[in-house]
Amino acid sequence: MQYRKFGKLDIKASALGFGTMRLPTINSDASMINEEEATKMLQYAIDNGLNYVDTAWPYHREQSELFVGKALKGGYRQKIYLATKMPPWVVNEHADFEKIFIKQLEKLQTDYVDFYLLHSLDREPWHKMANLDYFSWAEKKVQEGKIRFLGFSFHDHISIFKEIVDYYPKWDFAQIQLNYLDTEHQAGLEGLHYASEKGLGVVIMEPLRGGELANPPEKVKDIFNSTGIKRSYVDWALRWLWNLPEVSTVLSGMNTFGQVQENIELASKAETNTLSKEELEIYKKAREVFLKSRPISCTGCSYCLPCAVNISIPDVFDTYNRGVSSNDIERAKKAYNSFFDIKADACIECGTCELQCPQSLPIRELLKKVHEELSNV
Repeated sequence: MQYRKFGKLDIKASALGFGTMRLPTINSDASMINEEEATKMLQYAIDNGLNYVDTAWPYHREQSELFVGKALKGGYRQKIYLATKMPPWVVNEHADFEKIFIKQLEKLQTDYVDFYLLHSLDREPWHKMANLDYFSWAEKKVQEGKIRFLGFSFHDHISIFKEIVDYYPKWDFAQIQLNYLDTEHQAGLEGLHYASEKGLGVVIMEPLRGGELANPPEKVKDIFNSTGIKRSYVDWALRWLWNLPEVSTVLSGMNTFGQVQENIELASKAETNTLSKEELEIYKKAREVFLKSRPISCTGCSYCLPCAVNISIPDVFDTYNRGVSSNDIERAKKAYNSFFDIKADACIECGTCELQCPQSLPIRELLKKVHEELSNV
């Protein structure tokens, strides 16, 4: 395992971090974590040098923190940096910060959290947290030794990212979405450099864009394969991030033991500034082709669920994207009409999904578009 400086902090994090948003489940029920398998995965990763574990209040329908607390027993808690997050959408008044945090410590079975983030900030929740005086509460927790380092995770425009970074001079780190596709999306590379220049550690989420980069469209595969370099598509994606010296750790939402083994092996070679100009040009070509072939930029995070009428929104979008990227819309139509009992036109346009979407997708309009194009009606 390779280790990296974490911004201005005098610590080193493993190049690979363990994200607990996509753990293996039972019967495809997000709230039913396969604890035996997930514990085996997490403890194997830690035994092989991983020292950064990330969870959050909403993951796995509020079961992820509970699982992590149990999985870190037996001395594993002392081997890692533990990160979790304050959910702004649950907060209504200043007193809620303490109530939520106490519940998180109980779930995690710990007396303190190493890294604590304001979760999934965009303009509205950011202003809400500032107005409710989050920082006076958070700094008190730091003084009490309940929180070691303060940060935030982010999903909005670069201008809002800079506003948040500049507002609070004591930030220790930021968590952003970044991969070789999203170089100019949300915080992007500009945000990475901006935060790093301010001394912040930078944690990367969605390195494989919800798994898309592990199995890209055929045209993208052809681009990588044309190099003659023998690498998996996961290797290509993670290597691009680890090449950036400003990246402190890369969170991977691993959901099989095989993925853990593969990523641990790749992280043992996670060097900076090793990609050649020719290789960087390959990524540029792959990005251009990929973005044209994937019209809906859904990462499959499932923040939009549960839907009020039980539309499986990420699966609907994935079916459509696969039809477009493979240039086989007829196959997508067959899948849509055969396997979805509740179709996109069942949407009641309540808008709840859009409020939760980290990508700020116009989900209601996209559901209409997908139904129009895939429905047999």
